[in-house]
Amino acid sequence: MSDRFERLGWKNKAFDTLNALFLLVLMLTMIVPFVNVLALSFSSGTASMQPDIVLWPKQFNAEGYEIVWKSLDIWRPLLNSVIVTLIGTTLHVLLSSLAGYVFIYPRLPGRKLMITFILITMMVPQEAIMIPLYVVNKDLHLINTLTALVLSGLVSGFSILLMRNFFLNIPHEMSESAKIDGAGEFRIFLTMYLRLAAAGLATVTLFEFVGRWNMFTAPVMFLSDSTKYTLQVALKAMIIDTSSNSGTYLVTTNVRMAGIVISIIPLLAIYPFVQKYFMKGILLGASKE
Repeated sequence: MSDRFERLGWKNKAFDTLNALFLLVLMLTMIVPFVNVLALSFSSGTASMQPDIVLWPKQFNAEGYEIVWKSLDIWRPLLNSVIVTLIGTTLHVLLSSLAGYVFIYPRLPGRKLMITFILITMMVPQEAIMIPLYVVNKDLHLINTLTALVLSGLVSGFSILLMRNFFLNIPHEMSESAKIDGAGEFRIFLTMYLRLAAAGLATVTLFEFVGRWNMFTAPVMFLSDSTKYTLQVALKAMIIDTSSNSGTYLVTTNVRMAGIVISIIPLLAIYPFVQKYFMKGILLGASKE
């Protein structure tokens, strides 16, 4: 019996070792490209053009960031992205929370039918409704406006059902007691459910913030005025469509990498504030039908 346990222990150690090696390799595939981008962004223009994987800046300087900020006017698309992301994320979280709160009441007329309809909308790919979305925004005279980007994806079935699952984990007796004390539905929603569902709010906020900040299809579809471009579209023009630049001006690799680093700074800034709720939110939100 002891020999069997020893063999099982050896197998467990071997599995743990292989698992650790696999995770290490997976981590390197994510970290190395990021370090390469960061190192190239702080390299000189000439050194950054060399076709090598760089893990440390060559001829360290910040000229790439200076060119991105001054010569390429990155501040305007950056400001557009900030406006669209902050307003869109705030409205998305608020509306999804309100809808999720409504769906926790079992006596809601047509509740199952509406939830089924929401699930159906989650099965429709975004590409299938691109033309109808463009037509609707054109009829509303929203083409070439940031409002079109804010309204795009203003609510989603995923966020609504996720918030509903969070609210279902809150005892219904608490709201009944609040109603006896004279509290209205909106007050109960704001002061009780939103506070107790902080993990859910953080989860939905992080998903939506990242999605809106990295939004690319909607700006390309709705915007043709370059002054309304968001950061991702401007970076695409800078990194890929080099023909739009003057023939006497070459966008070097360090400039392109600096633009990429600038675009991911807000994502790195928001994550530390929500990460403590994030894993808890994912597990809790999926724990109840």
